[in-house]
Amino acid sequence: MSRRLLITGANGFVGQALIGGAVGRGWQVLAATRTGQPVAGAAINLAVGDLSKPVDWSAALSGCEAVVHLAARVHVLNGLGANDDAAFQQVNVAATVHLARSAAAAGVRRLVFVSSVKVLGEGRERPYTDDDAPGPEDAYARSKYEAERRLFEIAAETGLEVVVLRPPLVYGPGVKANFLNLMEKVARGWPLPLGALKTRRSFCYVENLIDAILVVLDHPSAAGKRYLVADEETLVLPELVRQLGLALDRPARLIPVPAGVLLAVAGLLGKRAWARRLTDSLEVDISGIRTAFGWRPPVSVMAGMRATAGEYRRCHGV
Repeated sequence: MSRRLLITGANGFVGQALIGGAVGRGWQVLAATRTGQPVAGAAINLAVGDLSKPVDWSAALSGCEAVVHLAARVHVLNGLGANDDAAFQQVNVAATVHLARSAAAAGVRRLVFVSSVKVLGEGRERPYTDDDAPGPEDAYARSKYEAERRLFEIAAETGLEVVVLRPPLVYGPGVKANFLNLMEKVARGWPLPLGALKTRRSFCYVENLIDAILVVLDHPSAAGKRYLVADEETLVLPELVRQLGLALDRPARLIPVPAGVLLAVAGLLGKRAWARRLTDSLEVDISGIRTAFGWRPPVSVMAGMRATAGEYRRCHGV
């Protein structure tokens, strides 16, 4: 008999990939989404509505062994600023706490919470490790850290097994937002002022994240732990752009603008936060999850980039 797994945010970029991986490992997947629209591979599709409002999780959690909580407010929407904590707290903290308490009451064994490396900070020269103290810098990161903290309190009170994974930017076929924007610029031959940057960045290919989630869903020693998860290789930003260009069959047009000049110009244009994301390194040390479970990312960063760019080419006729 298949074990039952509830996935929230199941129709999202990561959620859709996770369903296929979970079904392949023998899980019966219940897909929780706002509208209940069918998601490929899910055995049961559930409409849970807007997480900013109270949700009755009892039917969704009935008979479930585990939960993977992906649903979250990520982007700044509707004129909200990056430091408008209330909207992020409502979905990323209050709704997460309610789900966890409901899961514990329903007898769920384990809850895997996908958080973010951003709870540790936004950039520094040395890699982040599992042992680093938190240093969230914006409302999203603060809400993710607060959710983590509250989940471990609930675990101590109820016996619910909580595991937290902290990836950097997740990419793969169908990726949206900043990574898609970068691919579009490379595909269109835009000159990019990134050629002189020494920024080192870790990324996480979606299938690597899925594999890590499925490992910690079952491993007995994962309960109560937080792990950084990412691709094995770190890229210097200009090399990332060059690799995308190769995968897209478009030469990357990199202009060597010094980081200080880029930051100064961006500051004059009110884009300093954007420039910081380009000039600040963000590396992830995944030795914690590797040592604990013998886990290694199954897909190399180059293979992940090629797969992501290949899907973009197919969809956009590049």
